[in-house]
Amino acid sequence: MSARLCRLFALWMLLFAAYAGAEAVYKSTMPDGTVHYGPEPEKDAKKVEKLTPNTQDAGVHLSTPEQRRRLDQRQSEQHEETARRQAELEQLKEALKQAEAARDAGRDPHDGDTTGNARGGTRLNEEYWERQKTLETAVKDARKRLEDAQQGH
Repeated sequence: MSARLCRLFALWMLLFAAYAGAEAVYKSTMPDGTVHYGPEPEKDAKKVEKLTPNTQDAGVHLSTPEQRRRLDQRQSEQHEETARRQAELEQLKEALKQAEAARDAGRDPHDGDTTGNARGGTRLNEEYWERQKTLETAVKDARKRLEDAQQGH
């Protein structure tokens, strides 16, 4: 580790300790321009500054009843919003399942879905294909609504 990095780490540790204990830290500027931090001034320093951390705002603060009420209200609103979003997602998942089930059930031809052809056979008619298209579109729409809700849109 470089000397500069070591000094920065030592400074951080000293400042942290100073803030924790509210003790003074001395910044000593040496004749060659290097700076040393410590619990006491360095001997032969050309300049010494006493750094006293302001711990007046440190620690635990008591909330006023109004602040506590607003915090409780925000937490309650967040909880309600989370529950609402979860319920919405569950409804959208169920709607997708139903659309997929309807699509799968609609794949089998119903009465009237076939038309005879000239060779004596049958073919699926336009009503069948329109129903398939409608059912597939319903699945795609349900999936899109669910994905949008999951992404927060």
